[in-house]
Amino acid sequence: MSWQGKLNSDALSWLLEDNEPNARYLALRDLLDRPSDDPELLGAREQAHRQGPIPTILNEMNPQGYWVKATPGYGPKYYSAVWSLIMLGQLGASMALDPRIERAIQYLCEHALTEHGQFSYNGAPGGTFDCLQGNLCAALLDLGFADPRLDKAFEWMARTVTGEGIAPQGDKTTPLRYYAYKCGPNFACGANDKLPCAWGAVKVMGAFGRLPAHKQTPLIQDAIRQGAEFLLGVDPASAAYPTVGNIKPNASWWKFGFPVFYISDILQNVEALVRCGYSQDPRLASALALIASKQDAHGRWALEYSYASKTWGQFGRKGQPNKWVTLRAAWVLKNTPEQEPASAI
Repeated sequence: MSWQGKLNSDALSWLLEDNEPNARYLALRDLLDRPSDDPELLGAREQAHRQGPIPTILNEMNPQGYWVKATPGYGPKYYSAVWSLIMLGQLGASMALDPRIERAIQYLCEHALTEHGQFSYNGAPGGTFDCLQGNLCAALLDLGFADPRLDKAFEWMARTVTGEGIAPQGDKTTPLRYYAYKCGPNFACGANDKLPCAWGAVKVMGAFGRLPAHKQTPLIQDAIRQGAEFLLGVDPASAAYPTVGNIKPNASWWKFGFPVFYISDILQNVEALVRCGYSQDPRLASALALIASKQDAHGRWALEYSYASKTWGQFGRKGQPNKWVTLRAAWVLKNTPEQEPASAI
């Protein structure tokens, strides 16, 4: 069955409508796989940089490369440099089409990236944590940034997963150690009572999955394998990952939204695993069935989690069919084979 056969109806023509150039561009690129020199794709890409959320975000940027305040870029949520660059990456923005994007990236690297590769909310190594590291590594790749500093950020991220070459938190003799938030291997997080944080793991794996194969060093490959075994160690549809006090999983796992910041959902979890080469893993079956079940009769997915009035731009009304969420879901269904849920096998 083709991926379009997994939809309840033809959502593709809706995604390709001219009234939302940015969504049209992403549909051409990610769902129809138009080649990079395709005239229709190039036209949609250019229009997306002239009209819609990409220019809205960039027009709010200070000429020096930051948003709102000249800080390392984490605050204020969700308007500052960190969140603006994450959004731009998810929207398919490109340094090649607007020089302001590179200016913003350079600002971020100068103020929030340490010499050892840690993206930090306060500019110091101790301010690093998995969701921030993964989000920014993925965003900068998506935006077209290639730089040795980003290579070092990926190396640091891989080491923190496997523990290779990273000293314990209490060892103050080296900057290559765990810290209060990034406190141990296998996605351990101080904010999750030093337990592995699945939200952080999803962000890290999503970034690894975007790396070209020639940049996936043996260290990174080991981190990917370890990350996949963690995320697939439970049924992703259950989201039964470790939590403080062993409480039930956060309800946000089952609410699909756009943009996607530090919170993760089941859709992003599956996307990250697919990008890392696990598209045919039978342990994804229940999650894929859940994703498919959330579409309406027209093959569209609703916006269930929203940052309305909390960030730049507008991305639809909560509870209504949403092109951005539909693009996310359709990409996952397109890149996975049809599977039967485990209970049906």
